Amino acid sequence: MKICLVSAFPPSRQGLNEYGFHIARELSQQAGLQLTILADDLDSQVPELPGYSVIRCWGFNKLSNPIRLLRVIGRIRPDVVWYNIGFASFGGSALPAFTGLAIPALTRISGLYTHVTLHQLVETVDLKDAGVRSHGLYRLAGSVATHMLLSANSLSVLLPAYRKVLLEKYRRGSVFVRPHGILSGRPEYPDLSRRGNPVHRILAFGKWGTYKRLELLIAAFHKVTEALPQAELVIAGGDHPKTPGYVASVAALHKDEPRIRFTGYVAEEAIPDLFQTTSVAVMPYTSSAGSSGVAHLACEYGVPILASDISDFREILDEEGIAIELFEPGGVDSLAAHLISMLTNP
Repeated sequence: MKICLVSAFPPSRQGLNEYGFHIARELSQQAGLQLTILADDLDSQVPELPGYSVIRCWGFNKLSNPIRLLRVIGRIRPDVVWYNIGFASFGGSALPAFTGLAIPALTRISGLYTHVTLHQLVETVDLKDAGVRSHGLYRLAGSVATHMLLSANSLSVLLPAYRKVLLEKYRRGSVFVRPHGILSGRPEYPDLSRRGNPVHRILAFGKWGTYKRLELLIAAFHKVTEALPQAELVIAGGDHPKTPGYVASVAALHKDEPRIRFTGYVAEEAIPDLFQTTSVAVMPYTSSAGSSGVAHLACEYGVPILASDISDFREILDEEGIAIELFEPGGVDSLAAHLISMLTNP
């Protein structure tokens, strides 16, 4: 069977590249499958990951994506085309994002079996937090795009609540729930000797600047260090596409604070060490846009999780049984108190 996986893919740093890598890794281990990854363009000439057949045939914010992708798909003629996407996978601007979301429907029209893994729903996004200006237009375009995505032969979401929204609002499509899960077939017991020895590291990992901001966490961290002077805050990841320069601006404000460390983008091979030396992983989000990949990474490495008490984290806690400590959204004192409690009562 021939499968084409359409996804951002390392060494690209675009959103969902890590999830795409793990889909590809699992598929490549299945006998009888011939996998071709139709990946996003790279900004520079760097080697592809060994062991994968990769064709770079679409780009972020490119209006040519439908033509380029469909041309390659038509040449390969796979048995299945699997799209690993969110609403902003093909662009941060409205037109390229919208035209990109039409590609799965066009793929099915061409006669090929099409599956979509959809990571967000427009209905669950806090548009103010996401930096969207024209809320009404975005909702309308998002509904049309969702109808197009539901034209695929099958579509999977990561949370049961998302399936419920699709079935109740759109009343069409073949929709399934496939929980995020951990991105490893070989989870390991945590080496507790690497935590709090002597520094307790608090990890915040993500794409920062919209609904994921750092001001609340840093304010809470200052309160934590009054009780635990040996604590360290590690801020990993880069800017959200809508907020370029955000992380650099925050780093500049705190450049004289050695207990706050900014790592920038974290490559796949550096993720194990990052989590294995972490005492607590924090998700101080004001809203959410899908099942948290960072929370599942923390599970993979046995790291305690502290997150805002918002609907998506409650859904993960209830449906997947993940142990998550919840704090009051926007509450500096609540966040600080929970951090101190978790670090002093491991």
